[in-house]
Amino acid sequence: MLTKSAILSFLLFAVFSTNIFAGSNNMRDIEQNLLAGLTSENEGLRLSCAYFLGEYKSESAVIPLMNALNTEDNICMRIIAALSLIKIGDERGVFLVQRTSVFDDCEVVRKISERFYLAYLHNKSNDDAVIENIFAKTD
Repeated sequence: MLTKSAILSFLLFAVFSTNIFAGSNNMRDIEQNLLAGLTSENEGLRLSCAYFLGEYKSESAVIPLMNALNTEDNICMRIIAALSLIKIGDERGVFLVQRTSVFDDCEVVRKISERFYLAYLHNKSNDDAVIENIFAKTD
């Protein structure tokens, strides 16, 4: 049987999703709603908002996500914050994920942050190689 919080999470997510796909093309409004959702007491809503801020590569979410990665008690939220910071690609967030992969007290967060950081480095090096190949062909 579903709990009240699970039902509420689903309903909030459904309303939020409906607003996104029903013609709300203003990215700033969507971003503000997601940032507001990060401060919710509803755990599922916070996780969803943190994830989608990474998907949208929201630069204004870097500081709140860094705060979540540093201070959250919920391991899932910390992992989603690390993933979103890597997706956004801001130097401050990437640096924090790298430091988390080395110094975090939680082994799970440390290992997953390390994988996110290594994937980021791998993708970045592949992007640089592609750019170098493009310029090499034009010489």
